Amino acid sequence: MARASRRAALTHPEPEEIDLFDVLHALSDPTRMTIVRTLSTEPERACGTFPVEVAPSTLSHHFKVLREAGLIHQREEANRRLTALRAAELEARFPGMLAAILAAYDRSPEAR
Repeated sequence: MARASRRAALTHPEPEEIDLFDVLHALSDPTRMTIVRTLSTEPERACGTFPVEVAPSTLSHHFKVLREAGLIHQREEANRRLTALRAAELEARFPGMLAAILAAYDRSPEAR
């Protein structure tokens, strides 16, 4: 008998539901920017492998904020959760926004 997952089902907003103010709020945190920056150079990454120094529960919170804002997509694979940036969907919804924010972040002291 298969064991039921203890994790809550992941929900993601549809592209047309992504709100610019939610996206900007999500990107206002340095840890979340690090997550997004990392995903901008990799197609997908396991949740525990990001270069951030926060507790697992805090990291889960950051992923939830990013997911609910529409910035990331997460999926379950066996016993791990994989995360990807919704770059194409964000580009279609807000052309040039993500590239401009990432470029500004790369020039900021937080990125160094």
